Amino acid sequence: MRFAIQINASPNHSNSGHSACQFINAALAQGHEVSKVFFYQEGIYHAFKHNLPPDDEMNLTARWSELAGTHGIDLLVCISAAQRRGLLTAGEAKRRKKQDDDLAAGFRIGGLGQWVEAMIEADRVIVFG
Repeated sequence: MRFAIQINASPNHSNSGHSACQFINAALAQGHEVSKVFFYQEGIYHAFKHNLPPDDEMNLTARWSELAGTHGIDLLVCISAAQRRGLLTAGEAKRRKKQDDDLAAGFRIGGLGQWVEAMIEADRVIVFG
């Protein structure tokens, strides 16, 4: 089965990102495919590379980056939600004369059209948060 996952909640205000990671790991272990994870609304905060949770808490950004690297999962961040919340890609940071970009490894910026395409191609779409 092919899944497309959407995450709407911030890693700091909801356990939905953690639940999504657990679901994805279980699905992959059972031989399913996760084609895309779409971070929307407050969910884009998962993609900030400078997220530094306390030492006794899980770093979800690092877990997402690891999932993308290990399993080739496409981590797509909504461009409108990212701009609205100040998440800058390298190109956008340069254009705005900022020192650094904010996008963590494995994440990329995209639009709703790409998400709609992923939903059409998926067998199941699951929304967390």
